[in-house]
Amino acid sequence: MPDPTRAAPAFVDRADAGRRLADAVAALPGLIDPIVLALPRGGVPIGAPVARRLGAPLDVLVVRKLGVPGHEELAMGAVASGGIAVLDEELIARAGVAPGTVASIRRREEAEVRARVRRYRGELPPPPLRDRSVIVVDDGVATGSTMLAAVAALRSSGARELIVAVPVAAAETCRRIADASDRFVCLRAPEALWAISLWYEAFDQVADDEVRRLLRAG
Repeated sequence: MPDPTRAAPAFVDRADAGRRLADAVAALPGLIDPIVLALPRGGVPIGAPVARRLGAPLDVLVVRKLGVPGHEELAMGAVASGGIAVLDEELIARAGVAPGTVASIRRREEAEVRARVRRYRGELPPPPLRDRSVIVVDDGVATGSTMLAAVAALRSSGARELIVAVPVAAAETCRRIADASDRFVCLRAPEALWAISLWYEAFDQVADDEVRRLLRAG
C-alpha cells in the first residue's frame, strides 16, 4: 500500500539514486583510501556511481545471516565474503543452540557465500580492507537485519571506519544502523517505508550479468 503522504517516488531508478548518494558520500570529510562494497544484487547499481565519484574500487559484499534454528530472522551471527565471520556468543547461549548446530549452519552459509562470490567475481582474491574507509551500500533498508549483519561481520576486517550509505531506509532502522556504524548516510528516512520499491519509479530486478558488468567497469 503506497504512502499517501508522498506524491511521487523519490528516485527515478537505482542509477539516479546512486548519483545522488555519491554526492552525499563525496561530501564526507576525512575518507582514507576508500573502497565501496555493495550488497548484491540491488546495491551494485547504487555503489557504482559512488565508487566512480570517489575514484574508489567497487566490490561486492555477500552477507549471510546465521539464523537461530526455528527463528531464522533472529541472527546469532553472520558470515561475509573475504572469510569474515562474527558470532553472538551471548545470544547463542541464551537460545541454547548447540556448538555443533552453530558449526553446521556456519559451514552451510559460508558455502553459499563462496558460491555467490564466484558467480560475481570469479576467482579474484578479496580486496584488502585494513586501515581503509569502507563504504557499504544497498538500494534501501527495511528491517536492517542484513545490513546490521554486514556491519557486524566487517568489524573484524581491520577497516579504519565503516560507513553505511543508502538512498532510503525506515527511520527506526536508520537509528539502529547509525548506532552500529561509524558514519551513516541516508537520503530519505520515512517513518513509514512501506516498501523500498515504492521509492523508485523503476525498480527492476538486477541480473547477475549486470552485476558482473558493473564490477568489471568499476
